[in-house]
Amino acid sequence: MAGADCCDESVDGNEFKKMLASAGVEFLASANGEVPWSVMEGHIICLYFSANWCRPCKSFTPQLVQVYNFLKKKGKKLEIVFVSSDRDKNAYEEHLQTMPWLAIPFDLDTYRRLTGRFNVNHIPALIPLGLDGKSVEENAVNMVEDYGADAFPFTKERRDELKAMDERKRQGGKIEELLTNEGRDYLISRDGRKILASQLVGKTIGLYFAAHWCPPARNFTSQLIEAYNELVTIQNQPFEVVFISTDQDHDEFICSLSTMPWPAVPYEDKTRQDLKRIFNIKEIPTLVLIGPDGKILSTNGRNMISSYGAMAFPFTEARITEIEATLRKEGERLPRKVQDPKHDHELKLDMAKAYLCDGCKRQGRFWAFSCDVCDYDLHPTCVEETF
Repeated sequence: MAGADCCDESVDGNEFKKMLASAGVEFLASANGEVPWSVMEGHIICLYFSANWCRPCKSFTPQLVQVYNFLKKKGKKLEIVFVSSDRDKNAYEEHLQTMPWLAIPFDLDTYRRLTGRFNVNHIPALIPLGLDGKSVEENAVNMVEDYGADAFPFTKERRDELKAMDERKRQGGKIEELLTNEGRDYLISRDGRKILASQLVGKTIGLYFAAHWCPPARNFTSQLIEAYNELVTIQNQPFEVVFISTDQDHDEFICSLSTMPWPAVPYEDKTRQDLKRIFNIKEIPTLVLIGPDGKILSTNGRNMISSYGAMAFPFTEARITEIEATLRKEGERLPRKVQDPKHDHELKLDMAKAYLCDGCKRQGRFWAFSCDVCDYDLHPTCVEETF
C-alpha cells in the first residue's frame, strides 16, 4: 500500500490555511462549487492526496467515503481536503465527483508545494493535521483500512489504543468477544440458521480463514471436514470450526459456506476483517486453534490437520508430542525394506501424510512401504513380505 513520511516540522489547520493563502488559494472547492474556509473552523483536517488515474486511490476512496459519512453522521468534527495530482482539470473534476468532502482548486503548483511540504512520495496518502499544532499521524491510509471509522481521530495514541485492544482480544480468552459485536451475538449456518456464539464457550475452536477462489483452501477444506466429522459426529468431542471468509463477494461466500458443516461469521460483518487483522492473516487457508479456555493453541492448525487429522485433537503440544512418539515406536518395529511379490521393485519404509494403498485401495496415513522407481505404496499390513 502507498505510504508517506510525515514532515519533521508540524503543521496545524491554521498554518495550513495560511500556507495556501500565501499561494493565492482564496477558497476551497467541492463537487457542488466553491466553499469558504470558515467551514473548517474547529475541525480536524485531513489532506487526501489522490488522483483519478491511480488504481490504489480508486480502491481506497470508497472506503474513505464510507468512513467520512459515518463520522459526519456521528457529529464528529472532521473535514477532508482533496489534493489532486491529476494531469488535467477534467480528470480532477471527475475524481472530485466521487467525494463528499472539500478540495483545493486544481493547480499543479499547489499540489507540488504540498507534496513537498508533507513529504508525500506515494498516493493515496491521508495526512491528518492536529488542532494543537501537531501532525497527528504520518499517513492514516493503512489505519483507515485496518480500523475504519474506529481510527478517528487518527492519532498515534489512537493507533496504540486500537492495537492494545486487538492484543486483548487475541490473548483475552473470550471467544464471544472475538466473534461478535454490539449488533450481533450469533453465527450463521449454511442453511441460514442463527447459532449463538455463547454455545461455543468451553469448546476447542478452529477459526478457519479461507475462500472459494483459492485452490489450496478448497483442498484443505476437504481434509478439515473429514477431521471435523470424525471429532464431532463420531467421537462427540467439544470442537467447533468457524468460517472466516476471505471470498471476493457474497455469492462466493455462500458457495464456500454451502460445502461446510460448521457456522460462519456473516459476510457483511466487519468482524471478518477485524479477525484477519487481529491474527495477522497473510495467507489462506489458515486455521487458528483456540482452546476451551479461550487461549490460542496454535496459529498453524492447517499443518496439524494435514499431518495428523482428527488424531491431533485437542491440538496441544503435549498431544502432538505423544503422536510423534507413538509413530516413532511403530516405525522402529517395522523393517526398513521389503520385497513384496505383488511388485517388481524393492519397497522402502517411508512416512507420508496421506496416500492410497495399491494393495487394498484404501487411504493410508503415516507409515508406508513405497517404491523409489514408480508410484506404488502399500500399507504395512498389506505387505506379503519376503526379506
